Amino acid sequence: MEYHNHALGMRNTALAATRPMNRRGFLRLAGTSAACLVSAQAQPEDRAGEVVHASKPNIVLILCDNLGYGDLACLGSTLHRTPNLDRLAREGMSLTSFYSSSPVCTPSRASLMTGCYAQRVDMHLSDTGGWVLQPVSRKGLNPNETTIAEILKKQGYATACLGKWHLGDQPDFLPTRHGLDHYLGIPYSEDMIPARRPSWPPLPLIRNETVMEAPVDLARTTRRYVAEALRFIEANHQNRFFLYFAHHLPGSEKVPEVDPHFRGRSDNGSYGDSILEIDWSVGEIINALKRLGIDDRTLVLFTSDNGTPPDKGGSNAPWGGWAYSTSEGGMRMPCFIRWPGRIPAGHACNELCTMMDLLPTLARLAGGPLDTDKVIDGKDIWDLWSDVPDASSPHEAFYYYMADQLQAVRDSRWKLHLPLKAIRGKTVDRPLRLIDLSIDPKEVHDLSHEHPEVVRRLMRFAERARTELGDLGRHGHGHRAAGQVGRPTPRVLLK
Repeated sequence: MEYHNHALGMRNTALAATRPMNRRGFLRLAGTSAACLVSAQAQPEDRAGEVVHASKPNIVLILCDNLGYGDLACLGSTLHRTPNLDRLAREGMSLTSFYSSSPVCTPSRASLMTGCYAQRVDMHLSDTGGWVLQPVSRKGLNPNETTIAEILKKQGYATACLGKWHLGDQPDFLPTRHGLDHYLGIPYSEDMIPARRPSWPPLPLIRNETVMEAPVDLARTTRRYVAEALRFIEANHQNRFFLYFAHHLPGSEKVPEVDPHFRGRSDNGSYGDSILEIDWSVGEIINALKRLGIDDRTLVLFTSDNGTPPDKGGSNAPWGGWAYSTSEGGMRMPCFIRWPGRIPAGHACNELCTMMDLLPTLARLAGGPLDTDKVIDGKDIWDLWSDVPDASSPHEAFYYYMADQLQAVRDSRWKLHLPLKAIRGKTVDRPLRLIDLSIDPKEVHDLSHEHPEVVRRLMRFAERARTELGDLGRHGHGHRAAGQVGRPTPRVLLK
């Protein structure tokens, strides 16, 4: 069956994950159609989680910008039609406790690329102390860091990045300097334009390291990225490839700018239109894999850099809170992984895992060694993806950082909100709270008095993070410097 060629005029009952669930449980039905009933696919022969390197996969990594967990029909949305993503979820595994390392985009993308907390690689603050990098920044991802793309490239993969980068706009920091053979996209967020700050240049569309268009026509970018993706896949389908498709949608603008074909076609305004466009793009890519006969040797992973912010029309349900905060809604992301015959279809995994785990896991699948000279925070979670019996999360704890401040820590069940007296320079009085995430996805009920031993244990983890990664002026001994340039220049269209 082919994926929908477009996401217009179709409703597809699908699977909903409305609360944490057992790793072996099936995704829950959100509708009544028997066509959506999920059955488990036969387990791959390598039940012990071993990967035969002769079958190492092509990899398509799709990252959205500010997409909420509850924005997809298969995860409970009644406003958005997402037939292609619903099918991706049914044909793959849904990770229901999958975390971005940050509720804002530059740090989370740095973690995705390097397998490290952004605090470790000094990408948690901009050169001016802001949450994210801005145009013409002196700072960027250090070229000495090892990225997913560099590991895969050394294993013979063709590599490409399409879309939003946001890890530095100076030539030394662009994707082409971080293991990606080809790049077409915007170097930072789509709302960083002269109308907001006159000193910023027109938003550029860059091919490799050359500005092709400025200001970029955002209404056409997704369609252009899809066309570029199909050309890249076609050109490399007989070999191995890594495609990093980083949407700028739904994005940071109050009103997302979408292709005219999708404008006004959703039940949720321009935000819903952007979800339709994302869904269409995923369908186009999967259809190309099927047409070229490489569907069963290609791993496709879909997620978002952080949750959706308030007042845009998006939803982080069932989690409480919004983007730009260390709530579950800000950092707990939708994640689907599909590799026919190797990752069991229709399964949900609720084990704690993170975006940082992608680097070591994908390195294992590609047969590439990790850089033993550098500490990373991600763990190999192939045993979770391949549903090895009794596999559990390799993480003892996960740390919720906002910029340079540690605000919370969790283990497999409990989340401890740390007591805070200031946030971003503003005086607050936020008390300590202990949340049982297995029953309280909105983070409403404080159980700290009932479980003081859990509080003490999680406080020890928090202190470990402060020592290694830092916290509000306290330098972590695991910190590595970001890249810096002396005289940054704007990326402009040359006449």
